[in-house]
This record gives sequence, structure tokens and C-alpha cells, in this order.
Amino acid sequence: MSTAVRALARALNAGDLRHLARRRLPRMVFDYLDGGAEEELTLRANRRAFESVFLLPRALRDVGERSQSVRILDQTWSSPVGIAPIGLAGLFWPDGDVAAARAAARAGVPYVLSTASCSTLEAVARAGGNPWFQLYVIERGLADSLVERALAAGYRHLVLTTDVPVSGRRERDLRHGFSLPMRWRARTLWDVATHPRWLMQVARYGVPQLANLASAAAGNAQAQAALLQRRMDAGFDWEALRRLRRRWPHALWLKGILHADDARRACAEGVDGMIVSNHGGRQLDGAPASLEALPAVAQAAGDRPVLLDGGIRRGGDVVKALASGARGVLMGRLPMYGLAAAGEAGVAAALDLVRQDIDRVLALLGCDDVGSLGTPWLAAPPASRL
Repeated sequence: MSTAVRALARALNAGDLRHLARRRLPRMVFDYLDGGAEEELTLRANRRAFESVFLLPRALRDVGERSQSVRILDQTWSSPVGIAPIGLAGLFWPDGDVAAARAAARAGVPYVLSTASCSTLEAVARAGGNPWFQLYVIERGLADSLVERALAAGYRHLVLTTDVPVSGRRERDLRHGFSLPMRWRARTLWDVATHPRWLMQVARYGVPQLANLASAAAGNAQAQAALLQRRMDAGFDWEALRRLRRRWPHALWLKGILHADDARRACAEGVDGMIVSNHGGRQLDGAPASLEALPAVAQAAGDRPVLLDGGIRRGGDVVKALASGARGVLMGRLPMYGLAAAGEAGVAAALDLVRQDIDRVLALLGCDDVGSLGTPWLAAPPASRL
């Protein structure tokens, strides 16, 4: 048994996986995964929102059998959790996107592949499990090319990220000079040298690249630099969304919705679902916590499914999100901590920890099915917080 797997077996929660990831990754890579924008107010608000919500258990309910499977559009998830799009997962583990997609497929939950992945969308599709594809619009023609490739590769869910007209100011990355290709400054070299397991990975497999933009057909070095620096098409608007809706014949999701009016407009434009998200606190610092924005968006979305990401660390958080109006959640940092700790096995461990948490919380709550969750399962806030 490898050292990584032995350490993984002792991990009890997200904090333990985060600790393992921090030990293995150079500081600049860990901070890229872990950090937020500016003062990281929204990053912290995502956690505080979950910590301020309490569940109201019911007594003497038959919870001998419990179900956490959900049906969302054309897919059945074994548990109401999926993996959110995370760019540069190959920095955390070789072929990290493929490893994460395989773990998600085995767990019976969706994996959302980022445009900024280190494996091609075709390679991830071959990993199985019906992954979703997340689209960044850098340039319209390039976006069209990526959409066509996703269609040809068999993707049936497209996630348009809406909250990156410009890049958030991620000061941890700026301090490290984080970029691709790597800038090998003295401090960077020392950082890498003191993390030999990660260094051996790079020596063996090479520095990861933005694989979806590496081919001549998809783009060039300028496009890769624009994607890494999140220099997106700031002119992409509702009219442009209408054009994308016509091009994409399958499920279309909008990610980055925090306002009820935007949810209503998305429904009118024929969007199939929405993801309440503040980009994990990595874009607009001072945006509301995703959980706080969720109820109004879910109400405005009507019968369209609404997912949530941002701040999920335990199964209890998932239960709180579902009771607040989400149909499911997407997790970014938590499975990536697992990936950085032990590759595919680490992602599987992260998903399993959350699955076990959900099952235990359901039993303690007196609820036998996640489909029954709603506001009656939430405790009213103390008067001091009204």
C-alpha cells in the first residue's frame, strides 16, 4: 500500500484531505486551488452561510432504509453531488481530469469538465460516466469549435459560465507569479524542490498544458494565455446566449446565477437549468454566499432544476442546500483535495465521505429520502439573527 493511500485511509473529513493536499502540492499550486479573490470575503462567506443554518430533526420516523438518489433532467445521480469544473486539474495529479471523471463515473455522479482542463474533452468523454462540459467564451469562433467538439464527443450537458467577463483579482496567484508556462523564479524553484513527490510527477509527465486549446484547430498560445488569465469575451450577453441555445440541442445550464431576475430571464431564453454560484469566491469579492442566494433563485426558476456550488465540505451542507431549494450540488475544492492527495482514489474517498455523511444526516434528521427535503427541515434562525 502506497504512502498516499495509507494517509488517505486515515482521512475523516474535508479538512484532513485539505491537509494532505497541502503537504503534497507546492505552495503556489495549493494556493491556486485553495484561494479566492482579493480579501476572500466571499470565499469565507460561503462557509459561514452553511454554519449559520441549522437542521430541525423529527422523532420516531422510520428511517431504516434511506435513499439519496436524485433524477435531474435525463440523468439519475446515485447521490445529489457532482464535481464542479476546476481548471488545471492536471497540476494536482497526472491526467487529473480523467482520474476525477473515472471516480465520478464509478460513484454514479456527474463530472463537469472545465474548458481549462489538462486533458482533452474527447479523452475525458472516453473515461465514461457521461461527463458534462463547461464552456468559457474567450472568442466566439473558438467557443463554437469547442461546442462542436463536445457534441461530436457525446456530451449531453453544456454548462455556460456567466460570471467571468473579466478575471477576479486572485492575489495569492499574483504573489506567486502563477502562470503557464511556469515562471521558474528562485522562490518558485525552492517551493517545488521542497515538494519532491510533485516534482517527480512533473519530471515524469511534464508540465500540464491547456489541452483543449493545444491543437491548431482549437487555438494557439495566445488563446491559452487568455484562458489562463480569464480574459473572456466581456460582450457575451443574452442575445449571444440565444445563439448558443440554437446551436446546442441538449441540456444547457447557466453557471454563476445569483439574482432571481437572471433566473427568470434564463427560463425565458430556454435554459434547462441553473447553477447558483459565486465561482467559489474567486471572482467578485463581496458577492453573496451561494446558499444565501439560493432560495430566491430556486423560486424564480420554477420547475427548472437548480444546483448550487460554493462552500460544500460535508454531507450536512448538501442536506442544507437541498432543504433550501437546490436539486443537487457541485463540489470543487473537496474532490480536488482528494485528487491532490491520492489521485483517483482520493476523489473516490472524497465522494464517499460525503455520501456517508448524507446517509447519517438523513437518519439523524428523520428523513428517509433526499427528495423529501425542504424548508420544514430547517430550524428557524434565533431572533437575534432575524
